[in-house]
Amino acid sequence: MSSPSRSVALVTLGCARNEVDSEELAGRLAAGGWSLVDDAADADVAVVNTCGFVEQAKKDSIDALLEANDLKQHGRTKAVVAVGCLAQRYGKKLAEELPEADAVLGFDSYEDMSASLTAILDGERPESHTPGDRRKLLPLSPVARQGQGVAQPGHGSHGGNESDGGHTADAPLSAGEIAGPPQDVTIESPAGSPRIIRARLDGRPWAPLKIASGCDRRCAFCAIPMFRGAFVSRRPSDVLDEARWLGQHDAREIFLVSENSTSYGKDLGDLRLLDTMLPELVAVEGISRVRVSYLQPAEIRPDLLDVMTSTPGVAPYFDISFQHASGPLLRTMRRFGDRESFLGLLEQVRARSPYAGIRSNVIVGFPGETEDDVAELEEFLLNARLDVVGVFGYSDEDGTEAESYAAKLPADEIDARVEHIRTLATELNEQRAAERIGEEVEVLVESSELDEDSGEWEVRGRAGQQGPDVDGETILTYGDRVRPAVGDIVTARVEDTLGIDWIASPL
Repeated sequence: MSSPSRSVALVTLGCARNEVDSEELAGRLAAGGWSLVDDAADADVAVVNTCGFVEQAKKDSIDALLEANDLKQHGRTKAVVAVGCLAQRYGKKLAEELPEADAVLGFDSYEDMSASLTAILDGERPESHTPGDRRKLLPLSPVARQGQGVAQPGHGSHGGNESDGGHTADAPLSAGEIAGPPQDVTIESPAGSPRIIRARLDGRPWAPLKIASGCDRRCAFCAIPMFRGAFVSRRPSDVLDEARWLGQHDAREIFLVSENSTSYGKDLGDLRLLDTMLPELVAVEGISRVRVSYLQPAEIRPDLLDVMTSTPGVAPYFDISFQHASGPLLRTMRRFGDRESFLGLLEQVRARSPYAGIRSNVIVGFPGETEDDVAELEEFLLNARLDVVGVFGYSDEDGTEAESYAAKLPADEIDARVEHIRTLATELNEQRAAERIGEEVEVLVESSELDEDSGEWEVRGRAGQQGPDVDGETILTYGDRVRPAVGDIVTARVEDTLGIDWIASPL
């Protein structure tokens, strides 16, 4: 006698790395017989994949858990489960302070999530995750880290007794706020081929693909290594297998994500593995473009720049984590570089790719930041010609080195500096967008809508210089001409701008 159908909704918060983790969870749950539904109100269990990066992200994650609990109180769903970075970081403490969650599960629970959710529906309350510093779980030597049995969400599982000779069939899948069309697709593969433990949760023509997890850097303000662990690369064969699967499941652009992509391969004995893997990724059937995210300026090598700028199909896009431009303050942050070295790096990028898109993030209000430090940051931004700059105000993060620093700035001073630098960055980013007028760009079409007022079709997408979600978009107006399909790559000329968005005419 078959067991009754069980349903689950995945609500994903935070970064693209979390999206990969949710899709791995979705694949595991679908393989375990769960139906994945779009709305938590229609699910037996609402699984909230939380973010624990900064204070606002934590608040958003808790709000999402409380909203799911409201559905439970009204009989719409039966259980609420917290997973993800906030759950991994705080575990039992989160469970004690948030009894509305029926379980708080860490990364080690992902592989057998189906059993955990079944137990919860049966009235059991699994023991909450006990957090710890995950950097201590791996050997100090990077090359000794592979195969240590430490859970790495988003890395999937390949070969061995996980292989079933075919890929997981996608059920009608969707997650939380990310709605997409059902995908009832089974892709047969030869015996012995790896089984990809992933299910796409949306209809976007791009997909994040995780190449590594964790970080070995010791930035004074960042808690990520404590709960994501030391740096561990995925093997290139596993990355390529998943890229092929994504290409067969309607992804046209692959967005390579990690905490630090410039460290890729160091624990596999070869720091040039990303250089050699990029040409293989763009050759994958169905994939038109590959984008690399999160480059550490201190680790960017000329060889990597050469490959990124000379390989057709690699997006002309550089997501470089500068964080500040004052040399002395960067040392206090336990980082490297300064205004001159960063501008020199940007010159190297543009010498190879004059029309490259470059984005970064900066932190203002760090303990000990002086007015001279802020002036140095301003001077850098004025000369850097960055396409997008994310500006964040410093806040203490539990367990970080900077939490213990003296010379903390008052909150109102931090807010004032954030507002000042954010206003400057917005103005400069809009100026940089205007400089793009006249350029030819390659646009990945992501949506197409009819404007009822004008009667014209408005097609939206992203040029190679524009990263997903936060880097602006390109708007194409087609009138009554035949318009492209979602997933097509269109050559266009930038004619105007709207903030950091580009308005372009297809060629």
